[in-house]
Amino acid sequence: ELGFDAVCTGHYATLVDGPDGRELHRANDDAKDQSYVLGVLTAEQLAHTYFPLGQTPSKAIVRAEAAARGLTVAQKPDSHDICFIPDGDTRGWLADRVGAEAGDILDRSGAVIGSHEGAHAFTVGQRRGLKIGTPASDGKPRFVLEVRPVSNTVVVGPKEALATAEISGERFTWAGRAPEAAEFDCHAQIRAHSDPVPARATIGDGVLTVVPETPFDGVAPGQTAVLYVGTRVLGQFTIDRTVSAVPVDA
Repeated sequence: ELGFDAVCTGHYATLVDGPDGRELHRANDDAKDQSYVLGVLTAEQLAHTYFPLGQTPSKAIVRAEAAARGLTVAQKPDSHDICFIPDGDTRGWLADRVGAEAGDILDRSGAVIGSHEGAHAFTVGQRRGLKIGTPASDGKPRFVLEVRPVSNTVVVGPKEALATAEISGERFTWAGRAPEAAEFDCHAQIRAHSDPVPARATIGDGVLTVVPETPFDGVAPGQTAVLYVGTRVLGQFTIDRTVSAVPVDA
């Protein structure tokens, strides 16, 4: 709309001109790779994008050039966590904007075993801060398995129940040409800095389903799953549903 030919950013990812158009790939520096967060880009967007830092062996080289050019950000510390919450109080920031209301903490059977002051303050996989007075029957720690904002409830259970055998979603896009086959092998990554997991993806009835070779650890609806073939970003989808690898009565 502004008439520019392209957008150039400092994200750590690489673009390759493939046989079917421009492809999005991981950066050369695995520690700085940001291809996961760029998985939402479409083929049309990639055609008008540049990531000149993607092939840089390390950020130290970028800082050295910035210093040589007299740029004041040459020694600026790397940003971590959520940049627009500088004090780190994510719970308070959310409470101010969405409110906080007391609710129940449930076990996997649906029994009430505690209470909380706002479901927004919990994350799947969380162990600390549950404040459940009643110990588990097996004496082991409990972890957050689900956060249900509609009912304002939090479901907890054993660590083993965090294992996820299947994820699926209806909102998916491709970073280039869509796969020709309805089923294909890939690697799936569910967090920006998690390891990719070998998986089998299936597309049917408008739903993309991914079954990993080994279960994912602690997946929540709303997360993004990015699919890779080698270093190439194939596409991404928002996770709508998860299937636990551990039965409820286990």
